[in-house]
Amino acid sequence: MTSPLTTPASEGRWTPRLWGTLLVLCAAMFLDALDVSMVGVALPSIGSDLHLTTSALQWVVSGYILGYGGLLLLGGRTADLLGRRQVFLVALGVFAVASLLGGLVDSGPLLIASRFVKGLSAAFTAPAGLSIITTTFAEGPLRNRALSIYTTCAATGFSMGLVLSGLLTEASWRLTMLLPAPIALIALLAGLKLLPRSEREKDHNGYDIPGAVIGTASMLLLVFTVVQAPQAGWTSARTLLSFLAVAVLLTVFVAVERRSAGPLIRLGVLRSGTQIRAQLGAMAFFGSYVGFQFLVTLYMQSLLGWSALHTALAFLPAGALVAVSSTKVGAIVDRFGTPRLIAVGFALMVVGYALFLRVSLDPGYANAILPSMLLIGAACALVFPSLNIQATNGVEDHEQGMVSGLLNTSVQVGGAIFLAVVTAVVTANAPAHPSPQAVLDSYRPGLIVVTGIALVGLLITLTGLTARRSQRSLVVAGSLPQEVDAEPVAVGD
Repeated sequence: MTSPLTTPASEGRWTPRLWGTLLVLCAAMFLDALDVSMVGVALPSIGSDLHLTTSALQWVVSGYILGYGGLLLLGGRTADLLGRRQVFLVALGVFAVASLLGGLVDSGPLLIASRFVKGLSAAFTAPAGLSIITTTFAEGPLRNRALSIYTTCAATGFSMGLVLSGLLTEASWRLTMLLPAPIALIALLAGLKLLPRSEREKDHNGYDIPGAVIGTASMLLLVFTVVQAPQAGWTSARTLLSFLAVAVLLTVFVAVERRSAGPLIRLGVLRSGTQIRAQLGAMAFFGSYVGFQFLVTLYMQSLLGWSALHTALAFLPAGALVAVSSTKVGAIVDRFGTPRLIAVGFALMVVGYALFLRVSLDPGYANAILPSMLLIGAACALVFPSLNIQATNGVEDHEQGMVSGLLNTSVQVGGAIFLAVVTAVVTANAPAHPSPQAVLDSYRPGLIVVTGIALVGLLITLTGLTARRSQRSLVVAGSLPQEVDAEPVAVGD
């Protein structure tokens, strides 16, 4: 269905209602990212107040990731089938209630349960919100501008979560849980008024219940296995059997989707090299950054003795750079295209991570830490919007939710997998006698892995640039009248 807001957007005039719609969607994306980063600083206070062990505290974080990463595929397809506006608003309401409960509970299991429900609701708001944008704003400069603002809000929320958690935890960890509730409620009320109505997809070929069950189960088990692997052991029977079960479930899922009349994921979409590079790039981008943030937070607080707020402020230049560039990225994408910007962004990330290998136990912030933060901030400003644009361009409106869910799944699964890998590498190099210098030395292999992940993302992106050059050569050789700018998205399965 065409949104009633598409016409003014396509003509280049952004009405107040159109801006209001974008702000509502940005608020939800901001909250999703905020919730991922904000809880980390509050964990020691939560453990002390609720008498939780370290393993139980891990699930305060992992519970959210499990619900979010495990149900994104289902969330994206549900938005297509049941209506994007309806799915977005219901899930946003659930998010607000779960935030309120999370700040009021006095039990560790109940807190973990509320975090899982929040992750579950975010798994529906994220793809529904992204697909509302891609079906409201016409493909091209207008959509690029909207997506650059939208993804900037996600990056800003992730950065601001660190700062806000440092401030709020000083008063009470419960404030970090309660903060999203009023923001979500305001966004919900505004969304009821502003979001364009969308009909349910009428001509779909039924509901892919087997695919939904198997796909959700495989994602839940994959995220669960990766999260638990460092604790259980990567080569333990439990971990290996879990990975084997994931492989079996994914194989069955592919078989079901190939035979389904109305699949949860139309596999033909993944025949596009552009789409594959966007998904793999999203995994490398978020996975490397989460691993970097984890190690740097440990370095600053455990080795340098910085406070939570001091640590958060150290990350602030990266977030500030992303925020101030939000209105510029769309125009840059229009001029240079997503493959070039993603490649430049990954190159900046590689350099930023590599520079951080120089840090010592007595670093000067301006010359040892700030350059990395600025390079990584510039990289985030270029890569994240470009990946969203690349993944959603050329996709039919009725499949925007599906592709949005797939992209968000790649982000979350990439973050979970690579964070677990980085944690395992650091643990394997942990010193027998943990002097400060020995601990710092044990972090360096993890930083090298982070740099390597970003380098892989760069190499994947460069294959896209090579493909574009090859296509242009074919156009010149064949004397075709137009230039081929990108690989087409496959239409059939």
